[in-house]
Amino acid sequence: MFWIICSRFICCGEAVIQAGKAYSKRSDVADIDFQHCLRMAELHIHSKLVNLLKQDNIQLRNPPYTTEDREAGQQYLQELAVNYAPIVCFSVSEVASALESIRASEVASGMRNKTYRETCVELFLPKDLKKDTKKNNYLETKLDVLAQDIMDRITEQYGLKYIQLIFKGKTLTPEKRLDEQNVKNNSKIMVLRVSEPERKKQMVEVEEEKKTQDRSVQRTQKGFQILSERDGTDDPATTTFLEIADQKGNPLKIPHSKKKTLILAMGFHEKGRALMKRKQYDTALGHLVQADDQFCKCGSKLLNTVDNYAVLQLDIVWCYQALEALSYLDDGKRRLQMAEDCFHNCYGDQQQRLMKIKGNTGGEEVLFLRLYLLQSILAHMVGNERQATQKLKQAEDLYERLCLDPGEIKELKDLGFSDQEARLGLRACHGNVGKAALHITHRRPEREEMKRKESEKRRMCVEGLATLRELGYSKKDAAWALHQTDGDMDRAYRMLLDSAARTNNTELPINQSKVEQLTYLGFEPEVALRLTGENVRGATQLLQDNQGVLPPELLSPSPASSLSKEPRTTSESAGSGSQGEAPMDVDLVNEVLEDIPLSEEDYLDLTLEEESEVIDKMKSYLYKNGTASS
Repeated sequence: MFWIICSRFICCGEAVIQAGKAYSKRSDVADIDFQHCLRMAELHIHSKLVNLLKQDNIQLRNPPYTTEDREAGQQYLQELAVNYAPIVCFSVSEVASALESIRASEVASGMRNKTYRETCVELFLPKDLKKDTKKNNYLETKLDVLAQDIMDRITEQYGLKYIQLIFKGKTLTPEKRLDEQNVKNNSKIMVLRVSEPERKKQMVEVEEEKKTQDRSVQRTQKGFQILSERDGTDDPATTTFLEIADQKGNPLKIPHSKKKTLILAMGFHEKGRALMKRKQYDTALGHLVQADDQFCKCGSKLLNTVDNYAVLQLDIVWCYQALEALSYLDDGKRRLQMAEDCFHNCYGDQQQRLMKIKGNTGGEEVLFLRLYLLQSILAHMVGNERQATQKLKQAEDLYERLCLDPGEIKELKDLGFSDQEARLGLRACHGNVGKAALHITHRRPEREEMKRKESEKRRMCVEGLATLRELGYSKKDAAWALHQTDGDMDRAYRMLLDSAARTNNTELPINQSKVEQLTYLGFEPEVALRLTGENVRGATQLLQDNQGVLPPELLSPSPASSLSKEPRTTSESAGSGSQGEAPMDVDLVNEVLEDIPLSEEDYLDLTLEEESEVIDKMKSYLYKNGTASS
């Protein structure tokens, strides 16, 4: 009787239940068969529904079948039950009950998996330590702990004295946190026995790598410090001089102290970018953080008016994503917001300022591509899948627009243009080869004219310095005067004469009406008026250039003794290159100069290979979670 009932059950589960109920009335023994039949019917409907859900690619633990509070989405489950009831030959109420059972099971399983993913890593132990070869070994841990802490726990739990932890083929550094080394919960870590010498060797290698990075930062800083001290009065044929210019190549008039800081900041940034190109992201990050420290010394007014600082923030966060440094999530979010705000300040909300300055916005769009990509990554990491998808879509749209046809690049190269010129030209002209060729052709003479003007300015400065030295002034005094007068030797000479006269004579009272004019503007003007011969316009400009506070070198450009005429020494007049610089200093300068690009638009010249990889990675994450559309 039992097997006959089960055969009927295979054809129609509803009939089995009814038969079971009828049979159960006959005897107490039959009640056991009835319960068993019910259980078999439940398993059958469960199995059928699971197969149907798989075919329809439906996961009941996800919305709309499960709410954010992990409760059942009754309306959608009921609709599903109505659709499936005729297929499985059960009533709608029974199908709905089975679907809820499956949903609850999926939610519970998901919570267990979530707990594992969020709290554990899996350890692959040496074979002789595995008591049960079929059982996985999990270790519950936070990710913001040092790898050494995990090693200590493994040593205590398994009795291993000297070990290495291997993750994705790399040895974890004991002195670094797990999340800083890309370890995530649910990661698989191999535990290897090592001898004591191997352990010591590993620690030495880590320490040596850190020392190498520190030396690189120190050499970069020293090299750019030397360059920042140069005033442009040495022979341009043998001595490199750094000038800070705007986007059109016009030198910016910046107070000497601020200029030194800015050169250091930009120098560290360029070195960091050069290391990024070589995929040395760890070392690059150290240089970029130093650049950030130097930029912050320049004041918020400057940082909000140039895009250098915004680009730096993008580069820092790009290193974070390349290193998968999850511990810097909050810092990355803050930096991206600063970058976005700075871009809007510099370019305008619709990039209208950029269009006015350059005539196009195509080149800078690569910066926004990276911005949107990084914003998508951060949104995904905090679980905001909607924003992650939205930002990824913006990034994909830009990528499609900026991705260049190799054939078009070849056309421009055949015309004699470089790869970089071709990429920048095509993006500036939105892929139009003819317009790009004209654009590049026009840009070349502009650059040559900029170089000619700078060379002429350097030549006049050197000649002016020589003339003032012939008149008996020290190099320091002559260089200071030429710097204040933009290389005008006649004005520099008059400034030196006036400075000497003020030093040797009792200072006359300043016209109070002129003092009041500048005081009204919010300045303390007496010293500025003295330095400019009571020229109100000149004093105002001088104070504005220095943000209202005159640096020490202007307040006392030179003590009375240094203003005295002195002959040139043999060491100053002889020799070549940077006068007075040691050979080691020259090597340091040459080392940092190698990483300064020849083109002012080098930071916009991206091949988009890395961006393409990140886009594909993000799409795989979002598709996997079912939040992105194909």
